[in-house]
Amino acid sequence: MSVPPSPRGDQRPTVHVQDRYRSWINQSSVWLLVVDLIRHLQCFVAVAEELHFGRAARRLGVAQPPLSQRIQRLERELGVRLFERSSRHVTITKSGALLLDEARQLLAHSEALMATARRIQEGHSGLLRAALPPDITGETVAAILAGFQERAGGVELELHESGTSEQLARLASHELDVGLIHHPCDVSGLELGPVLRHELGVLLPHDAPEARLETVPLAALTGYDLILFPRAHAPAVHDDLLTTCARHGYTPAAVRHGQGPSFIRGLLLSSRAIAFGPRDAHHAGDPDLSWRPLSGAPLARRHSAAWPKGRGDAAVRAFADTVTDALGRTAAGPDLSTGPLHLRPAAEYWI
Repeated sequence: MSVPPSPRGDQRPTVHVQDRYRSWINQSSVWLLVVDLIRHLQCFVAVAEELHFGRAARRLGVAQPPLSQRIQRLERELGVRLFERSSRHVTITKSGALLLDEARQLLAHSEALMATARRIQEGHSGLLRAALPPDITGETVAAILAGFQERAGGVELELHESGTSEQLARLASHELDVGLIHHPCDVSGLELGPVLRHELGVLLPHDAPEARLETVPLAALTGYDLILFPRAHAPAVHDDLLTTCARHGYTPAAVRHGQGPSFIRGLLLSSRAIAFGPRDAHHAGDPDLSWRPLSGAPLARRHSAAWPKGRGDAAVRAFADTVTDALGRTAAGPDLSTGPLHLRPAAEYWI
C-alpha cells in the first residue's frame, strides 16, 4: 500500500516501503560485491608477487585453502587462468601478467577510498593536515597554497612548519596526513612522491675572496665556520652533508646552528662563516652576500612528499602533486631538469 499524500497538500510522489527496502538491499549488495572483489584482487597480487601460495597466505594472514579457493573463483569469474600450478612451482600466466598492473591500480584506488573513509570517521573529512620544512622559501609556500586551492578547492588545508624528524613522528602517529621531508631519512611505513634533487651552492659575504670564483671547490672553504640547521631536525641529512664535505676536503672550523634568514644573514656578515643553500634561497639578491655554485655539484637537497601507507586519498595526492609542481616552478638556475635519476623507493629528479 502506498503512503497517502501529506495533509498539507505536498505533491511528492508516493514511496513504497518495499521500494525503500529493495533500494537499500541493492546498494548493500553492490558494496558487498566491491569488498569481495578487493579481497580477490589482494589475493591475486599477493600470489603473483610471492609465486607461492603458502607465503602469500602468511602475508595476508589467512589459511592457504581459502586463498586457493579465492584464486579459483577469480579465475572462473574472469574466464582466464591466472597461474600455472605444480606440486613445486607456481608461475603466473601471460593473462595473469597482463591483468596484474590493472589489479594493482584498482587496489591503489580502493586504498585511497578507505583512507578517505577513515578521515571522515576521524572527523577530518574536509581538512588536510600537511607540513613543510622551515627552509622552504616564501615563494614556494605561496605556490603550494595557490596550487592546492586549484586542485582541491573543497578541502581546507591546515599547514604546519616542522622539520623532517618532527614530521616523521607526526605522520607515524597520524597527527599529520602528508608532509614534505628531506632525504636521507627512515621512510619505513611511508609512501613517497618523486624525490626532487635541488643543487646546493655556497652563500658567503660579497667581499670574501671565494666570491670572485665562478665555482667554488669545497676544499677552498677550509677555515670557514658552517651555518647549519640543528641536527635534531634531520639527523641523517645533517650527518650526510658533513660527511660529503669531509670527503671533498672541507671540515668546518665550527658548526653554528641557525635557520631563520635574518639570523643566518647576521652570522654570515659578522663572522667568518658560510652556509649552503639553493640558488633560490631566502638571501637571493642581497647585495652584501654572494651565492656561488660548488665545483662538481657535490651537495644537493633531496625532498619529497610523504604520507602513511594506505592513507593516500585524493586530497593527499593533490597536495603531493602540488608540492612537486611548486618546487619545480620556483627552482631557479639553468639546471632545472636532467632526470630522472632512478632511486629506490621513488625516482629522483634534478630541479
